[in-house]
Amino acid sequence: MSVLGTVSLRNFNTFGIDLQGYVASFNSVDELNAIRQNNALPPALVLGGGSNILFINAPKGWIWKNEIRGIHKIDETNEHVYVNVGAGEEWHPFVLECLKHNWGGLENLSLIPGRVGASPMQNIGAYGVEIKDVFHSLRAYCIEDGSIRTFSNAECRFGYRESVFKQEYKNRYIILDVTFKLTRQHHTLHLDYGDIRKELEKMHVQTPSIQAVSEAVSAIRRSKLPDPLLLGNAGSFFKNPVISKDRANELLSRFPEMPQHNAGNERVKLAAGWLIEKAGWKGVRHGDAGVHEKQALVLVNYGKATGKEIWNLSEDIVSDIYSKFAIELEREVNIIE
Repeated sequence: MSVLGTVSLRNFNTFGIDLQGYVASFNSVDELNAIRQNNALPPALVLGGGSNILFINAPKGWIWKNEIRGIHKIDETNEHVYVNVGAGEEWHPFVLECLKHNWGGLENLSLIPGRVGASPMQNIGAYGVEIKDVFHSLRAYCIEDGSIRTFSNAECRFGYRESVFKQEYKNRYIILDVTFKLTRQHHTLHLDYGDIRKELEKMHVQTPSIQAVSEAVSAIRRSKLPDPLLLGNAGSFFKNPVISKDRANELLSRFPEMPQHNAGNERVKLAAGWLIEKAGWKGVRHGDAGVHEKQALVLVNYGKATGKEIWNLSEDIVSDIYSKFAIELEREVNIIE
């Protein structure tokens, strides 16, 4: 256990918001038990990489930082391999480790910032793949009594950027490790979302491998998304709205170029970034808070923006999108007030 005490939170969130907070870290269940049993360190927030969070204010209490590491193959069949990963592992290096061993399923999720423990909590997704598609189970620690529970895929109740850990069990469990069910024989590659096929053509790849798909996805992300080490951001700030097919058809009659994707059950998923750009927000800057010039879905901190300033910008965008399209955008990032 490492008790850092009062520190700047700038390096604990990818937006680079500079507030003072109380931080203690753990890298094992024993250390987590020690923190939990120390009444002087009550939890206000459990933090991984801070890549999907906006601090408007510092938490009123201690931040427990998850540093549990380890990547282990625990089982395999002819078709699949089961890989257990500590929640504190960085996501993209874990993806690269899987690719090195030719374990498939995560290639479309390459270059996503953050830690492994946040991936099922958010049900992260990109380029046609979500965590639920490759997830097997996880172990989670109950903050109240210190017990450890295993959650199956069904028990996590995954939805679009949702899980039971963002709803019923919010602030009640700490994810310790995650087990993924990955492929050994890569019969199906997801190539039809975004510009993956176009990027593979540019790479002169005729027979794609999982490694080539990862390279293509990484190239696309680098071309569109800012590096949080260079420009503070939390990736996609808003969720893509899901609306009825009738409502989507109504919008298409006004905006024939509007992209949409079938979401099942007579529902359609729209591109929040397209709506924001269409409304004229792409590249807009209010002080040091702005909308990225290449991707309207990403809000950025140009240096000294406060969390409140970024929040206010997001409020202006939500209000404007509703006035223009009658669609209410939802924020994907977790807001700490």
